[in-house]
Amino acid sequence: MPRHSLLLPNRLTTQPARPLPRDRSRTWYAPRIASHAPRWAVLFSVFAACSGWIANSTLADDPALSELESRFLSNVKQVTSQFTKAGEGYFSPDGTTIVYQAEPPGYPFYQIYTQRLGGGPPKLVSPGRGRTTCSYFSPDGQRLLFASSHEDPNLHATEEAERAQLEDDRRAGRRRRYAWAFDEQMDMYETDPHGKILRRLTKEAGYDAEGAYSRDGTKIAFCSTRDGDPDLYVMNADGTDVRQITNHPGYDGGPFLSPDGRWIIYRTDRKKAEHLQIHVIGIDGKGDTALTDNVGVNWGPYWHPTRPCLIWSGADHSDPSARPNYDLWIARYVVESGAFRIDPPVRVTDSPSADVLPVFSPDGAKLLWTSTRTADHSSQLFLGDFRWPDGTAP
Repeated sequence: MPRHSLLLPNRLTTQPARPLPRDRSRTWYAPRIASHAPRWAVLFSVFAACSGWIANSTLADDPALSELESRFLSNVKQVTSQFTKAGEGYFSPDGTTIVYQAEPPGYPFYQIYTQRLGGGPPKLVSPGRGRTTCSYFSPDGQRLLFASSHEDPNLHATEEAERAQLEDDRRAGRRRRYAWAFDEQMDMYETDPHGKILRRLTKEAGYDAEGAYSRDGTKIAFCSTRDGDPDLYVMNADGTDVRQITNHPGYDGGPFLSPDGRWIIYRTDRKKAEHLQIHVIGIDGKGDTALTDNVGVNWGPYWHPTRPCLIWSGADHSDPSARPNYDLWIARYVVESGAFRIDPPVRVTDSPSADVLPVFSPDGAKLLWTSTRTADHSSQLFLGDFRWPDGTAP
């Protein structure tokens, strides 16, 4: 799941890097399997913890929130349960429906589903075969974007190889470390809300995925290996006028355009392989700035729709003898004289389970994220009302 602690200095400040507090800080600033090249085949190890191996998850009824979590969240509910694992969900523009990826029982790869939050079963919108990932609603709600390998000419062999590997693991009692497959047959597609493919957006050799629309619906930011290394690109929503934004050794991926369309938030392991850091860069490819810099994994950054805040998931990997735990963090950002910086981040979750891939609803009133706080510890989607610790509305 690619969109997959902490020392969080800003390169624009003079303050030294310091660990995030592990206590319950009250500080708040409130004003948003193809090839695996050894350097950039990022092992999103968080999903070793998040990957469920049980066919069905039991819904958690009003899972207990800690004192810290209750400052931000209320009315938390588990919203997926029919799948081996599910995650990376995003809201429709009206906030009534979500789109997400999930692994159905009996099939080894994620598929894309929509689901109304008011009730009703999940609806399959991807072709039903191949690897799929990174779905997203267009701003008008009439289109869906996702990446898929269903046109892989060797798809049957790919499926059988994965099934054989899973069966071998089952017999051996082995649990593989999760590694995302940068499948070179992966391309991006646009469909209607019912899953009818409207157009294939990318056809270049290599992995094309991790796409998201701009707020006005005219642009798509995405990740591609078309130059031999995962970098960021921006194209028109119809797949034309592709422009490369980053060009560094290592993985750059999981991009989202800012509400004003001027910035792209993303994750990169260019500093150290498999240790992701959050960066921001201008849509013109200028002003690339590291927002985190620590011995850890920081990923899944997302913009708040109405306030200058960012939310993401992070875990401290500095102690090799300790089990890293993924929590959600939020930080206010400031842009001054064209320079982007964040304030010290604030912790949102402190569950012993993994909490990752947070996204806000279009009005900022709800938070949707992937968590293993399920009865069987499989990864599923959770939804809660979000509020600022000072009690103000989103």
